Amino acid sequence: MSEKMLSAGRGALFLTALSAVSQLLGFGYRVVLSRLVGAEVMGLYQLIMPVYSVIMSLTAVGLVSACSNLTSRHLALGSRRAADQTVSTCLKLFFLLLLPVGAAVVLNSDAISVHLLGDARTQLGLILLVPCVALTGVENIHKHFFYGSGMVRPPAIVELLEQFVRTFAVIALLLAFLPQYPERVVGLIVSGMVVCEVFSSCTLVVLYRRRMGRATLTGRPEEGRVRRRRVCSIALPVGLNALLGNLLGAANSALIPQKLVEGGVDRSAAVSQFGVVCGMTMPMLSLPVVFLGAINLVMVPRLARACALDRPAEARRLISQAISAVSLLTLPSMAFMVVVGPDLGRAMFHQEGVGEYLIPLACVMAMSCGTSVLASSLNGVGRQRTVALISLTGGAVQLAFTLALVPLPGVGMAGYVAGAAASSALELVLCLWQAVRATGLEVRPFQWMAAPGLAAALAGLTGNLLFRVLKDSGLDPVPAGLGTLAFALVLYLAALQAQGVRALEVLRLDW
Repeated sequence: MSEKMLSAGRGALFLTALSAVSQLLGFGYRVVLSRLVGAEVMGLYQLIMPVYSVIMSLTAVGLVSACSNLTSRHLALGSRRAADQTVSTCLKLFFLLLLPVGAAVVLNSDAISVHLLGDARTQLGLILLVPCVALTGVENIHKHFFYGSGMVRPPAIVELLEQFVRTFAVIALLLAFLPQYPERVVGLIVSGMVVCEVFSSCTLVVLYRRRMGRATLTGRPEEGRVRRRRVCSIALPVGLNALLGNLLGAANSALIPQKLVEGGVDRSAAVSQFGVVCGMTMPMLSLPVVFLGAINLVMVPRLARACALDRPAEARRLISQAISAVSLLTLPSMAFMVVVGPDLGRAMFHQEGVGEYLIPLACVMAMSCGTSVLASSLNGVGRQRTVALISLTGGAVQLAFTLALVPLPGVGMAGYVAGAAASSALELVLCLWQAVRATGLEVRPFQWMAAPGLAAALAGLTGNLLFRVLKDSGLDPVPAGLGTLAFALVLYLAALQAQGVRALEVLRLDW
């Protein structure tokens, strides 16, 4: 098995390439979806997705993390049998948790939709979320076995195919049954998600059985009590972190339209504003950061192996280079999106409001990317509880801003954006502090922030001027944006080189 593992850098590169295609497909899917159903239905869809996240955190999130971490450790120590036992245990615990949680959601869907989400039109979508979660949990446990063992190709390819299936299923259902009431439209969207999860979960189960059945399971088995204790020691803090964080996120999402209404906004307009910011602007900003998930997926099991083999220097090197790579890629991406975002939003979504909070949300996205890689580093070295506390602190700050500022007349969604910026900055600082404490990591402010930040600012400001000049000269936004991108990229790399930062060395394949 180890002979077939990709190196961390090659694995991240492969995942990034497939993620880029998947992200583009997913973005195109969201554009078509928003045009078919409109901003209000997108707002209703965004209301139920935090509930989906809460159910996942109650049942699967911690077990997925435990599966990735423990299978990586077992395989590093040469025990395929213990790795297989870990997957089996995670699946059993998942269904043990899902049965009561799913039943509670279905039986109380009316109360949840009316009293918690504040809109009865979300009820059908809530009920259909339960089978979707069941299939997603099976998929994710098997997927993270592959990631933990270093075999990134099978789950990455399945995930890409899943995007095609979801896009086809959802769009086909909408085209077949529209027009419908908003509640039924949300139900059609979730039904399409269920169809794609049937495909991905079944495919990954078959691939896992073939992979683990090719040879006799070797290595010492692990005692059931010890195995369950190890799984729970990782799953409980990760799951609790995800649960409390998602509860805060769900409360925040449910409160935003309600607080906008308190500030004098019409209910339909409030849901539409929420849908534009959270269902259109933020997904658009996440489009360029396709590399982030790949880096985190490869880094966590790599750090777990380094800790299992007592190699702290390797762990520090990997974390430092991951931070550098994320900063080097994220900052210019956000600078470019600030330049072309308003035109891109109008062209894609036919909504003027997509670019309204683009600059502060781009800063939020950049900070969130840094927080994500630092949190993954802490998870990889066994500091799940620390990550949980930091995440909860950030969520509480965001919720406080929503409660205090969103209802104020003239503030509205700007209060939510301010809370997102404050909470993201706080989480970034706390994660960096804890990563230094946990690993002895050397802070490199120039390499991590100053050099790419200055280069991105120069490229962004110059690109903004060039983009405006090209549009004023009569050039269409698409060729003007492509020309601006080429010029800004050359300028960014030149500015990095002038500061002594060699991008190719930071992004080299052996990190």
